[in-house]
Amino acid sequence: MTDLPQKMMGALLKGVEQIEIREFNVKRPGPEEIIIAIKAATTCGTDVKVFKRGGHPRMLEVPALFGHEMAGNIAAIGPDVNNFKEGDEVVVANSAPCQSCVYCQHGRENLCTDLHYLNGAFAEYIRIPARFVRESTHRIPPGLPFHLAALTEPLACVLHGINACELKRFTQQEPPEIIVFGAGPIGLLFVGALATSGYHVVLADPNKARLDIGSAMGARKTIKIERGGGQAEAVRAITNHGQGAWVAIDATGVSSVWLDAIHSVRAGGLVNLFGGCAPGSTIPLDTHLAHYSELTIKGVYHHRPETIRQALNLLTNPDLKANLLLSTEMPIECTEEAIRSMIDKKSLKVIISGTE
Repeated sequence: MTDLPQKMMGALLKGVEQIEIREFNVKRPGPEEIIIAIKAATTCGTDVKVFKRGGHPRMLEVPALFGHEMAGNIAAIGPDVNNFKEGDEVVVANSAPCQSCVYCQHGRENLCTDLHYLNGAFAEYIRIPARFVRESTHRIPPGLPFHLAALTEPLACVLHGINACELKRFTQQEPPEIIVFGAGPIGLLFVGALATSGYHVVLADPNKARLDIGSAMGARKTIKIERGGGQAEAVRAITNHGQGAWVAIDATGVSSVWLDAIHSVRAGGLVNLFGGCAPGSTIPLDTHLAHYSELTIKGVYHHRPETIRQALNLLTNPDLKANLLLSTEMPIECTEEAIRSMIDKKSLKVIISGTE
């Protein structure tokens, strides 16, 4: 086993908007475990949520090292690790399914009844438990840099979301028009992934600079909307003949925008409620509209092992232009600054650099 340092720096989330940067012991790998030297981790909207809320009901209980989008190389392996070796460049998904429950058996691993979560990417090293080594660790394709490979997890979520859109239902005549609400990192990844497959994307957001990035990533149309909802009519107006889109995707996690998404699709359309709202959020549903327009309304969550593999492959495609999401790079010591820069809309995503 390679000699590991005894200590490392890491970002500890202690509570609501409380981050402490300090030294931690570098753990040693147990049976079937590996240690990864993190080369790049990226911030995301979930990191903002757990920072502002002091944890996550499923993924993170404070105090804990946090961050979950990561790429690096294997610094040490424990006994009985046969599929990897020291020095391998890898990404690790932030969840690992059991592969035995009814959901796993039917290819819906994101709904696994015993889904394990992994956090701790904003640090120099991370120990990867055995289940994650078996189910969730993947080699990085040759030539893909660490900072782009770290985007595997959010892109995998997006690809799962695209699969849920059932786009083959709407492609008999021509590529369907798809509305994406929200030009944050997830919304922009939806734009890029859909555009590389030839779909016509309308992007709606209040931020002109982010709409411009959306155009660069392939959005056919953009519309600057107001915050607070009530924008469905304006969005429908720029779709083909003002009929609405076949598919609308919410990537905001704002309940008023969920309503806009529902009211922006045409009869027979599909609404993908991808953005997770705060616990306790509710919306009034127009049952007449949902029934007589035969709308499909879906909640969509997380990713699956298949979409992790697909995401790694897609990130090698320069047409995705995923680099446009990475605003700047900061050291671990600036993790709170990075999170606050996202809250203030100064950054889309920040690369947190790990070991040199």
